[in-house]
Amino acid sequence: MSLESSKLLAAMIDTAIDGIITIDSRGIIESMNPAALVLFEYSLDDVVGNNISMLMPEPDSSRHDGYIAKYKETGEKKIIGEGREVLGRKKDGSTFPFRLAVSEVYYDNRSVFTGFIHDLTKEKQAEDKLLSHTLELEEIVRKRTKDLIKLVSELEFAKAEVSNSLEKERELNQLKSRFVSMASHEFRTPLSSVQLSASLINKYTEKADFESVVKHTGRIKSAVQLLNGILNDFLSLEKLDTGVVVVNKKLINLVHLGEEISEEMQMICKKNQHIVYQHTGSEAEFELDAHLLKSSIINLISNAVKYSGEDTFIEFTTEINGDECTICVKDNGIGIPEEDQKNLFEPFFRAHNIGNIPGTGLGLNIVKRYISLMGGEMVYHSAVNEGTLFKMTFKK
Repeated sequence: MSLESSKLLAAMIDTAIDGIITIDSRGIIESMNPAALVLFEYSLDDVVGNNISMLMPEPDSSRHDGYIAKYKETGEKKIIGEGREVLGRKKDGSTFPFRLAVSEVYYDNRSVFTGFIHDLTKEKQAEDKLLSHTLELEEIVRKRTKDLIKLVSELEFAKAEVSNSLEKERELNQLKSRFVSMASHEFRTPLSSVQLSASLINKYTEKADFESVVKHTGRIKSAVQLLNGILNDFLSLEKLDTGVVVVNKKLINLVHLGEEISEEMQMICKKNQHIVYQHTGSEAEFELDAHLLKSSIINLISNAVKYSGEDTFIEFTTEINGDECTICVKDNGIGIPEEDQKNLFEPFFRAHNIGNIPGTGLGLNIVKRYISLMGGEMVYHSAVNEGTLFKMTFKK
């Protein structure tokens, strides 16, 4: 090897991010690069000439010389040529995890062993944090399930209250059947996903498969978000039915609200799916209930996102023209079959062409009732595979 090549190799070792240690056939440390010295918190004088076991906690410290002796005697490679996770012992006695890869080099008529060390401290901390977050999400699912059980109990109580009216009882039974059918389907899928992902996470943490842990944590988050949306629909319907929804009209800036909603909803869009917002008119303020209006618009945009494909646009517009305010949400998704449109605003009703797309069938019923409470009107136009337009109109 030329002098220049030797200098280049030494420079590469000295500036390497990972630690590099060389030992002789007796386990005596011959060199450590700066990265390794930082990891173990030793100076070069502290370690050179000492046995490599000083950098290992028990029981590896006591066994290491035996590994080398057995290799020299039998040629059996226990860790040479294979990476594995081990613990290192710092100067202060504390330990840290790292991935170790060992290679054997024949140099100057002797064997030299080189260890490459990649610190896993941050990765292990991240895995622990993800596991903790997963357990928190599972607790949220349990609490939400408890809310659902309570809601079913309240539905049963409502049934007893209207039992004097046979017609009302019949309607309630139909509603309950649709609810049970919908709930059993909509809750089974996300709960199964949570259960499976949680089980897999336990296995992946044992293997330190950080990427798989992240993937399944994301699935749990999505499942919990879906369950949360379903329960929010149930609670909104309950408040409307019991008459506790209070309209609080005041001047709101439609442009600010529209931009805020667009930014929030863009986060749930599919690949290359974009929400295009536009306001028309010189005025931006109109007297409406900000909470009810935002909930209604979010519901309509959520439907547009769900029932439209990738690489599509969702048009969201607001307009103030004198004493009239108009808000539209338009998509070019699967559309609503004509035969289903007569039942579109019925609770728990879902069109027959939705396939496996999740939902409660409550959203449009809630939106229409919110619009009516604010004194507005809502009309729509839809055709299969030609998209859907919802138009809300309010007057002062």
